[in-house]
Amino acid sequence: MKYGYFDGDNKEYVITKPNTPAPWANYLGSPEYGAIISNNAGGYSFVKSGANGRIIRYRFNSTPADQPGRYIYIRDREMADYWSASWQPVGKDLSEYESECRHGTAYTAMKSKYKGIETDTLYYVPLDKTYEVWRLKVTNQDERPRKLSLFGYVEFTNDANYEQDTVNLQYTQFISKTYFRENMILQAINEHVSEVGGGASGLSDEAGEGIWRFFGVQGAEVNRYDGDRDIFVGDYRGYQNPASVEQGACTNTLNYNGNSCGALQIDVELAPGETKEIVFLLGAYGEADARQILGRYETLTVVEEELQELKSYWHSKLDRFQVQTPDDNFNQMVNVWNAYQCFITFIWSRAASFQYCGLRNGLGYRDTVQDIQGIMHLEPELARERLTLMLSAQVSNGGGLPLVKFDHRPGHEGTPDDPDYARETGHPFYRADDALWLFPTTIRYLKESGNWAYVDEVIPFSDQGEGTVYEHLRRAIQFSIDRLGEHGMPVGLHADWNDALRLGAHGESLFVAFQLYLALGVYKEIAAHKQDDAQVHWAEQLRAALGDNIQKHAWEGDRFVRGFTEDGYVVGSRENEEASLWLNPQTWSILSGFAEPEQARTAMDLVYEQLNTEYGAMLFYPPFKKFGLPVARMALFNGTTKENAGIFSQPQGWLIQAETMLGRGNRAYQYFTEINPAAMNDKAEIRKIEPYVHGQSIEGIDSPFFGRGHVHWLTGTASTVMVSLAEGIMGVQPTFDGLRLDPCIPSTWSEFSMYREFRSKRLRIKVENPNHVEKGVAKVMLNGEELEGNLLPDDRLRENNDVLVLMG
Repeated sequence: MKYGYFDGDNKEYVITKPNTPAPWANYLGSPEYGAIISNNAGGYSFVKSGANGRIIRYRFNSTPADQPGRYIYIRDREMADYWSASWQPVGKDLSEYESECRHGTAYTAMKSKYKGIETDTLYYVPLDKTYEVWRLKVTNQDERPRKLSLFGYVEFTNDANYEQDTVNLQYTQFISKTYFRENMILQAINEHVSEVGGGASGLSDEAGEGIWRFFGVQGAEVNRYDGDRDIFVGDYRGYQNPASVEQGACTNTLNYNGNSCGALQIDVELAPGETKEIVFLLGAYGEADARQILGRYETLTVVEEELQELKSYWHSKLDRFQVQTPDDNFNQMVNVWNAYQCFITFIWSRAASFQYCGLRNGLGYRDTVQDIQGIMHLEPELARERLTLMLSAQVSNGGGLPLVKFDHRPGHEGTPDDPDYARETGHPFYRADDALWLFPTTIRYLKESGNWAYVDEVIPFSDQGEGTVYEHLRRAIQFSIDRLGEHGMPVGLHADWNDALRLGAHGESLFVAFQLYLALGVYKEIAAHKQDDAQVHWAEQLRAALGDNIQKHAWEGDRFVRGFTEDGYVVGSRENEEASLWLNPQTWSILSGFAEPEQARTAMDLVYEQLNTEYGAMLFYPPFKKFGLPVARMALFNGTTKENAGIFSQPQGWLIQAETMLGRGNRAYQYFTEINPAAMNDKAEIRKIEPYVHGQSIEGIDSPFFGRGHVHWLTGTASTVMVSLAEGIMGVQPTFDGLRLDPCIPSTWSEFSMYREFRSKRLRIKVENPNHVEKGVAKVMLNGEELEGNLLPDDRLRENNDVLVLMG
């Protein structure tokens, strides 16, 4: 069943049925002020940290679902009937209530129509601002005048820390109060305690005391208000029938020792055809700053200006790489939604969604370094800034900090070896893979930007000392070399990408072995470019020895194993009753450059035969049932769910890319289509989560809900799939010397086109495939001249370029 459609011209997803199988969300704002909003206006807002900066409440995993949020109620004073501008929370009968929600790039717009009244609500966070705007237009489409009451509503948290607000009620119920001051509700927390922090700029009120939030309105006078949630909602009621709305008037009651809210009532009379426009504003500021913000919207036309500014900002980024292929679902993901999701995941890592409650007060190292790759082709200098941050979170011993705090202080941080760091972050152990992700990310930046000087930039380590980027990379390799097991492969430590697999300080991980093999190849390439022969030789020797050990101990004739436990058990062996074939070792044998051609084809054919399903390839199979703790922690999950043989989504990008490296475009395209959210647009009742963004995992073949998706938006899937589409299927591959074009496509495609910006040059690329091959370039024409090979040399690119690629 379809609940909506893609509007490619406006870069929007349009939801036409509000009763979606799950809340379908969008993100607003920036790292300084973030907000998540569903198609029914559910969601929450936070300043900097979803863990320590929460402003408004959201109840996770509750019934009714997706509440509360940013609500606007409309009540007809003569009919004594009421509804909401979003279908929920009131939930009028859909035979009478019309609804449309448009999720766009950092804004969401909702329209409703009920009994002759039309509403148009726009939600957004202005560019580079730290508050949010709800613009409401109410139109009387009836033939008679209408008397309406409009209620804007938010439920504030009583503490900026989500966990404190949720469970420490003996404290948080007694620190919050509200005031009404000329068209706004003000909430004060710890009002009389100086320097407790809070707000968008630290101390948020003019006296430098307490934490303040405001909810105000511009464009109309407030007639009545409530600042106490329990009074507004009423006893034994919910947001579907709040007492103040049902009874027709707020009570002018403020909170003291209870739950704070902001409820503002505006009474209007509309002639036939008349429209009333007002703006609600929400943020973490005291009265003086709130007045300045409200003053900005005395002229409501500023809203349209800010909306256009947002669109221009985001669209200009997305427009740097656009494709036009025979598959519109493919186009929508590459051009808009996969790319936009990469930016959102880049910004917030795994900090705040409808599944991540916001308790991770920082950036996961491996997550963030991988996420950088997804935006590299669109915003390389933004990628460099984040890469530099992550390099500064590398410990001087070469490992990565498992969690990089939002207030990270390079050179002054503790490490997993320090009790204080472990106590503060909850991460007392190193992970085997963290720092090794620096290699594919750094080399992609160097080749995308051409900024070779970055290799010699000096960056501090997290705990002490400093070094060039080159030295940081060398120490990352040394961290692994210092921790090899008896088969000469890196040990698994606390985790090796898969948090549910604990191979420990002596068990060995083939996943990390392939990462290290790739890292040594990247390091050698950089050393050669620097003409550092000694380091080239060092890397070559280590790589050859590692390769010998992999070939000797990890290849079983048709597959690579997953690893070795401390007591010698082989994980992922063909002899195993459970988990005998794993996806990641097969794909990474190719991504790392290790597998010989026949090995690669044999292993990948086995993946296709034994792990592939109509909704993607399972992480392994069969699932664990008997072999479990302490090594296979995924056995705690139900079979073919998440890490226990589920269709984990992030590795699907590696699978697609590996097939393109083998030249098998049909299979790569099939794998993408199986996990493409847009291809599930007409099966939303199966997928459940949004059909425009990737989720973390999909339930596999043993589940009665095979194909159901979980954990939306914030997932490394966005990055891995984006890389596999841009570099793999589309074949646009930056090099030190220019841009290589090497598409790997389904043989049914006769032609397609691309627009790509590269090092400030613009390229219009047309690809023709008259012989319907999957891979292979017969000729490349650059601005009318034929080139040797398929590399567009950087020094031959003009400001504007026309490129013709003939496959064959």
